Amino acid sequence: MGFNARDYLESVSLDCVIFGFHNSQLKVLLLKMKYTHEWALPGGFVKQNETVEEAAARVLRERTSVGDIFLKQFRVFSDPERSKINPAVKDLIESGDHPDMEWFEKRFISIGMYALVDFTKVIAVPDYFSEEAVWKSLDEIGTLMLDHNLIVQKALNTLRLQISYQPIGYNLMPEKFTMPELQSLYETILGKTLDRRNFQRKILSFDILTKLPETKKGGAHKAPFLYEFNIENYKKALENGLYGGW
Repeated sequence: MGFNARDYLESVSLDCVIFGFHNSQLKVLLLKMKYTHEWALPGGFVKQNETVEEAAARVLRERTSVGDIFLKQFRVFSDPERSKINPAVKDLIESGDHPDMEWFEKRFISIGMYALVDFTKVIAVPDYFSEEAVWKSLDEIGTLMLDHNLIVQKALNTLRLQISYQPIGYNLMPEKFTMPELQSLYETILGKTLDRRNFQRKILSFDILTKLPETKKGGAHKAPFLYEFNIENYKKALENGLYGGW
């Protein structure tokens, strides 16, 4: 599908930090541009008849093949110099395909959105300008185009703040999980080790988990019990907030 600038609002763009959790690592979905091979966050523009939220949901659905994604706006990036040297322009020139070249040379104010997705359900799909869509752990990200490294860091900071007063996990964990797996998620986001007993006592006090009668099979040690989120209580916690921090 081609790109037609007339379909979109001028000077407004979206940059989406899509977080997934896999093998005890927090990962971010990145795109590799077709010709210059720069790495970038998935993003896009707002159509003339869309809200920002609708545009972000569309972009994420196109990149992940998943609907009903947990999605939040966290910051606007408006530095006048942020898109002055845009690798996307060079990429288009080298491709020999110049869809609305002048459009990409303009200054864009970008709305940062972050999303939390179940890694196992995502089918990563490149966009019109990229050749790969790849998950990378936080320490694998390297240098991204424009100010995308800053956007990732600000999204992570926002997630760390949110985890102190709202539940985290429903959108990142599989349907059934163990307590150590959930603790690993919290430790990865917070960047610190949590005491096992304190974590379990505190997370259970929120009343957002249901302990299942089954255990996880295949481990060398005593099989831990599986848990799932109590959706009704989880939604209440999202609305009312949690207290105490980590």
